[in-house]
Amino acid sequence: MNFPDRSFVRRIDLTSLQLYVAVCERGSIGKAAELAFMATSAVSKRLSDLESTVGSRLLDRHARGATPTPAGQSLLHHARSVLFSLDKMQGELSEYADGVRGHVRVHANISAIVQFLPEDLGTFIARHEGIKIDLEEHLSTEVIRAVHEGAADLGICHTRSSGQPNNLQTRRYRQDQLTLVVPIHHPLAQHESLVFADSLAWDHVGLHANSSIYLAMHAAAATAGRSIRLRIRVTGLDAMCRMIHNGLGVGLMPQRAFELMHGVGDLTCVALTDDWATRQIDLVARDFATLPASARLLVNHLAQSSHTTPVSNTPT
Repeated sequence: MNFPDRSFVRRIDLTSLQLYVAVCERGSIGKAAELAFMATSAVSKRLSDLESTVGSRLLDRHARGATPTPAGQSLLHHARSVLFSLDKMQGELSEYADGVRGHVRVHANISAIVQFLPEDLGTFIARHEGIKIDLEEHLSTEVIRAVHEGAADLGICHTRSSGQPNNLQTRRYRQDQLTLVVPIHHPLAQHESLVFADSLAWDHVGLHANSSIYLAMHAAAATAGRSIRLRIRVTGLDAMCRMIHNGLGVGLMPQRAFELMHGVGDLTCVALTDDWATRQIDLVARDFATLPASARLLVNHLAQSSHTTPVSNTPT
């Protein structure tokens, strides 16, 4: 670990940072002073000391108030990040006083969240009630970035299409299979299976531009020398099903996700025979061996869950 300049750290005052953020957000030293129940002169003195500490002018002071300089904008960004992290730290530590014995921050993509994590996390919490899991949904690329930057202890996503950094470790979690979802009376519904290129004559309903599914289907279309007639992009799989049901196109989604949402419209799915349609979902961490004990427990549980086959609740 690289430690920052200790003299700089000692000279940075958190109260001054809070006051600086308040001045920037309200555009006035006087309004920030009222908010903090301090004299305007005292706030002004703290801001001057802060400028001396960082060695740059932070505020342009004028008759209408105060606005941050370019250096001040940079400090504002970092000050907000520091204060947010402190608030989050306080919240997490207070939970330990209330009986929480561990805290794991998990970022996962929508495929993992819809298909597998509800059951797997449910059984984990039943065995480890004292461990709290904060789960956030993100695109696979953003999941990897969060783990790399330390915003998440554990990531769960498709790494093959997301540019996994070399300094991250992965373990296998689950495998899913992409399928083509179509209205039950669509011409493609007559097929038991097909290659993705056979669907390119029809309009498509797609997900986020940077989602792993979106990237995979565009790569496949480019390989076939074709383009995708993308009619609309949506943010969730349920919305995709509703759009397809109402005739806006066909779409790709994991087969198990479609089975779990069966009944959202008069739809059916057709298997894809493309090799890329079978995808690996991985656990991602900076270093599994150095994760906190609670996170290692979760990793071991999820790795063991990968050996079981999920049971769909949909009728056959």
